[in-house]
Amino acid sequence: DPRYFRPTEVETLLGDPTQAREQLGWSPRITFDELVHEMIEADFVAARRDALVKMAG
Repeated sequence: DPRYFRPTEVETLLGDPTQAREQLGWSPRITFDELVHEMIEADFVAARRDALVKMAG
C-alpha cells in the first residue's frame, strides 16, 4: 500500500553488541537459538489467538 511507503526506511538493521559488552560489561542471558525459539512460540500463540477470535466472530 503506497500510503505506508517510507522513503527513508532502512532496509536492513544489524545490531552490534560490542560497545555494550566493552563499556557496560553486558552479556546476553539467552542464546540466539533460544531467542529464535521464543519468537516462533510467540508467533504461534498469536496465530492461535487470532484463529480463535476469527472463529468466535
